[in-house]
Amino acid sequence: MAGLSISHLLIMLVVVVLLFGTSKLKNLGKDLGGAIKGFKDSMKDGEQAASSTSTSPTQHISQNAPIDSTSTPVNTKKDNV
Repeated sequence: MAGLSISHLLIMLVVVVLLFGTSKLKNLGKDLGGAIKGFKDSMKDGEQAASSTSTSPTQHISQNAPIDSTSTPVNTKKDNV
């Protein structure tokens, strides 16, 4: 059998608890939960900030970009004849 059975997982859990102790595991779980909660809150704030802007960055750039009639547009090819 290549997988881990329930008995293997229980033995590993007992070894981890004996090595680190319950207080360290409790603190680790609390710190990990706080980090995940902070990440979710920052993602929610980022989504709200992104949805509150009225113009996209490309619209902002195209409205404020100066037009230079002497330059060659990027999408056209020059004939080198």
